[in-house]
Amino acid sequence: MQSIARWTKDIARRIPLSATALRWWGVRQWGSAAAASLGIALLLGFATVLIPNDVFTRDIAPTPWSYPVWLATSLLSGLLLASYVRAAPDLVRDSSAVEPSHKPSRWGLAGGLLAWFAVGCPVCNKIALLALGYSGAITYFAPVQPLLAGAALAATALALVFRLSGQVECLLPARPRGSLERTAP
Repeated sequence: MQSIARWTKDIARRIPLSATALRWWGVRQWGSAAAASLGIALLLGFATVLIPNDVFTRDIAPTPWSYPVWLATSLLSGLLLASYVRAAPDLVRDSSAVEPSHKPSRWGLAGGLLAWFAVGCPVCNKIALLALGYSGAITYFAPVQPLLAGAALAATALALVFRLSGQVECLLPARPRGSLERTAP
């Protein structure tokens, strides 16, 4: 129970740091975020037929909550991808300060996959269809999709918060070029 309380406290501490990181972003990062969000929205929207198209079909109409989940996931994922764009040249990340972690990228990937399962057609999902059959996918998988949507948004948001807060916590001023002097041993 104490570990959950510590983890929750850590997340609450990281949220203002994440907001600070977003304020430090430049045009290059915001442009990358917009492009990545649009690309993810188009990819997820076409594949799940939230954007009607002739390539993919959907047997069951999308639920009303599918559209906000789709757009929120696209926005959060675009911001997460843009967080990997190089920061301003006057700020350098100190790689020795914090042990590198791949958890944010794993959470972001998990969030994207969960969102795809959440907003997609329950009977068009081949995994659910093979495991449960047509009626089983409607009976058992469709009611779980809102839970998958919540988990997708939570995983992507957590990945973004951890990634952005790391940009603020691990910064050191950059050294001017040519300032590295060699000292004799």
